[in-house]
Formats: sequence, C-alpha cells, structure tokens
Amino acid sequence: MPFPFPLPSDDRTLSPYTGYTRAHWESAADSLLAAVAPYATADGALYHLPGDRTSWSGKLSDGLEGYARTLLLAAFRRDEKALERYADGLAAGTAGVWPRIADRSQPLVEAASIALALRLTRPLLWDRLDAPVRERAAQWLADALTAEPWACNWELFPVTVGGFLREIGYEPEAAGAAIDRGLDRIEQWYVGDGWYTDGPGRAFDYYNGWAMHLYPVLHAWLEDDPRLLDLYGGRLETHLADYARLFGADGAPMRQGRSLTYRFATTAPLWLGALTGRTPLSPGETRRLASGALRHFLDRDAVDDRGLLTLGWHGPEEAVLQGYSGPASPYWASKAFVGLLLPPDHEAWTAPEQPGPTDRADAVTPVRPPNWLLQSTASDGLVRLHNHGSEDVRYDPYYTRLAYSTMTAPSASYDNSVIVDEDPSRTDIEPLGAGDGWVASRHATGGDARVTSLVLARGAAEVRAHLVTGAAPGTPVRITGWAPHEDAQAELLPAVGLLEGPAGLTGTTGDGPTLFVALARLTAEPDPRPLADLVSVRTDGPDGIVVSWSGDDSVRARLEDGAAFVGEVNER
Repeated sequence: MPFPFPLPSDDRTLSPYTGYTRAHWESAADSLLAAVAPYATADGALYHLPGDRTSWSGKLSDGLEGYARTLLLAAFRRDEKALERYADGLAAGTAGVWPRIADRSQPLVEAASIALALRLTRPLLWDRLDAPVRERAAQWLADALTAEPWACNWELFPVTVGGFLREIGYEPEAAGAAIDRGLDRIEQWYVGDGWYTDGPGRAFDYYNGWAMHLYPVLHAWLEDDPRLLDLYGGRLETHLADYARLFGADGAPMRQGRSLTYRFATTAPLWLGALTGRTPLSPGETRRLASGALRHFLDRDAVDDRGLLTLGWHGPEEAVLQGYSGPASPYWASKAFVGLLLPPDHEAWTAPEQPGPTDRADAVTPVRPPNWLLQSTASDGLVRLHNHGSEDVRYDPYYTRLAYSTMTAPSASYDNSVIVDEDPSRTDIEPLGAGDGWVASRHATGGDARVTSLVLARGAAEVRAHLVTGAAPGTPVRITGWAPHEDAQAELLPAVGLLEGPAGLTGTTGDGPTLFVALARLTAEPDPRPLADLVSVRTDGPDGIVVSWSGDDSVRARLEDGAAFVGEVNER
C-alpha cells in the first residue's frame, strides 16, 4: 500500500533516481505529525498509539516515548502550530504526568529527544513558555545529568540533555560534567576509521550513524565548537564513505542490526554530513541516498491506512522488534528529518540527484573496523554484507549470521550459517582480517568446535570456505546460503567436502581439521549466467584452495585454525 496521504508529484528532472524533493520530505513530515495528533491525551503529555503491544517499560513510558519522538519531528519541521500542542504537553507532563528519569530507564532516552527538540526550536517553543513551566521542565530534565545510562549509545543522552541545560544556564556545572563524562566514555568504543562499537564488545550496526555520530556531531554543531566539530565531524566524514555503500539501488538500507523498525532513521547521518559540511558525498548523492530510503519505506507499507508508522520493516513484522519496542518506537525515524534543518536553497536540496555507490559500478569493499565485506552489483542494485566481526552481546539473528543483504531477512531456519552437529550457534566471533575481495573470521559453535571462515567475492559470486576444528570425526556439518526471496535467485553449490541436501549442503568431519567449500550467489538479475561459469574451486593441499574467476585470474587461499591467508596466483 502506498503512502496514504497525498505527496507532491515526482520531479524526475531534479531527482531522476527517486523523484523526491524537499517538498516531499515536508509533506511526509506534515502527514506523520497530523496522523499522531488524535492519539494524544487531553493534556497533550502522552501519545498512546494504537495496538496491543507494550514495551517492557510499560504503557506510561510508551506514552512519553510517543510524545518525545514526535516532538523531535515537529522540531526538525519547525512546525509552529504543532509545537504549540507540544508546549501544552510539556507543561502537563512536567507537572507530574511523566515518569521520573532514573538509572537505565527509558525516560532517559526520551529526555534526550525532548532536550534536543527544545534546543533546536528555542525561539519557537522554550522562550515562549511561562517561567514556572520552564522551571519544571528543567528540573525534570536535570535528573538525566546524574542518571546512570546503559554502557552503549545511551551514554550520549545525558550529553544531549546537558547541552541544552547548560545553554539555558540551568545547573551549568552539572550539565558540563555530564557532557564531559559521556563524551569521555564513548572514546573507549571508537575503533578508528569512523567506526564505534555500540558499547563493549563488537556490536556494529546503524547505531553508528543515528546515535554514535548523530549526538556528538549535533552537540558540537549547536555549541559552535570548532574543535569538537573537527573531531566528531571528521569521524562522521570518514564513516560516511563506508556508510553510503549500505543502501541498495531501490533505497533499501541493509537489513542488519537491531532497532530496524526505525527504518529511514538510517538517513540521518547522510543529512548530518551535509548540514555540517563534513561529508565525502556530493549534495546530489546525499539526497539520492536519503530520498531513496524514505521512498523505499513509504512505498512499502511502513505507514498504515491511518498514516501511522507500524512496528516492523515494511509492514508490521514481529521479527525485527526488541523488548524495548513500544507502539511509538518507530518514530525515532524522525531523526531522518534532520535534513530539514538545511535551508531550502542548500545544494543538498537544489542540486540534481547523482548516483550512489551501488548505482555506479560493481564493488567488493572491505570495511576493516567491523571486519565486513560489502558486495554490491549495479545490474540489480543489491548490496550484500558479509559479517565477520559484528556480534551483539545478546544472541540476535540480525548480528550472528554470516551474511545480510538489502533484500533478504534472516530466516528462522538459519540462513547463511555453518551448522555443526545440528548446532547453528555462532559466538565469540574473532575477526581475522579483510582485504581486496575477501574477509575472514573464526567463531565458536556447538561443544568444542571452532569454525574458521573465509569469503571471497567478485560481482555477485561468492566462495565460502569453512575449516571446522575441534569436532569429533564423523560429526555432521551443514552449510546454508541465502534465504529465498521472491524477487531474487538464491544459489548454493557444493565445491569441496559437501553434497547437496534438502536443507543446504552437508558433509562430515574427518580425523582432524576439515575443510568445506561452497559457491553462493544472491542475484536479482532476470537471466544471470550460471554460477559455475563465473567461478570454480580446486583444492590446494588439505587446508588450501585455488579460486579461479571467469577472466582467468586466480586466487590462492589457505585456512588454519584462527588464521586465513589470501594471495594471487599467476596461472593462465
């Protein structure tokens, strides 16, 4: 079902890829704000969106979430009429309706959205409030300065609240201390080349863009602090070179990581780069990627017939939700509208759209901090992510599979997995490096077994090699490939140590380390060349292979328990 409210006509001259202009973004924001208005309580302090789901924080917190996240949208839109409604809600909410901000509580998250919105719209909202309301609101927000966050992107919520409170002169010393503490804590998670982990461990996903970069860069920009903007803006600029490759030609972001119900929040760092001048992307490329993602979801049931964002990816979808997902959680998609802070005459709005990385050419790109390999093909616009370094602290199928794409979703039957003795687990992922056309890792699975994995890719073709160690002789091993999709062809062929079976490729371990190799492909081309014509594999000793690509060049690879070696072979 298309977006249920009217949008302007496509402009294929200014925006040949998406048809969207600033007017489409403004219209979408207006429609989303209008759709939630009927669900506000009489005093405007809570927004109880319909549905039978309640987050683990409870209905009251969920109602606050509805207020805060849609207020953020009104702030980016600078909608004075809507802001008047939210002013009434702020007065009522801080008079005893809202739950207090406590350690590791959801109100801490929502306080950051409220504080950011108040800071962005200060002349339109905050400065027009009565003094008693301002005092109550500042008191309510101030609890965020000392509340203990979870050790992840939550560290940035006190920073965001502190920036606003210090600006208005409320407890400036405590606000400054909260800012310094939060910014210091995220330093331990910066791993270089524009990438953070989302807390301890190796959790890499879109939180890099819509949280770990968004809040520090916006803070530096609002503070007008050149030193901080050079630091955090420089990191954002480096990050965007990789980030831009995570969007398919149809606008779809990579379906990997948690909180995917935030959908087009994925565009926030693209706009942020343009807003601050810290981006490697041209203005036309920025808008092509951002508008592509917005249109992707608006055209695919992200919004129901009432105009409300649903809990899911395209339409409602339970699989992408977490325990903290409540009815209003999807409205963190409001972050996408940070682009409306750019003036209408900014080049990001006026320049003709230009192709994004996936539009331009096939590419196989190593992303070393998360130890990923991004594989994109221009002929079908697909992007595939080979995950050899990202792992959530909790089991999550959106982190633990070997590969993800802009088209497919993880399946309940364990796609893209190595299943040893019917155990599909993949834990303690250890990155082993990424290079020109390859990426490798080692992980633990059932019992004492370890799997060292190597992927080599070119075009849409993949070679997946897995060395299983620590398993008893005769242990069954099953290799699975891409989940099926109605618009794409998923293939998996045996190459070394495997036979075709009804649920994937199967083999058994020998007396020692045992090598299994498969050819794989996910393609949306209507009539692709046979996979076996694109690549072949022969063994090179007990732990090595030679991969021959069509075009006669070859690559030699060798696997050891916890190591992978890749080099070219000069054979003709």
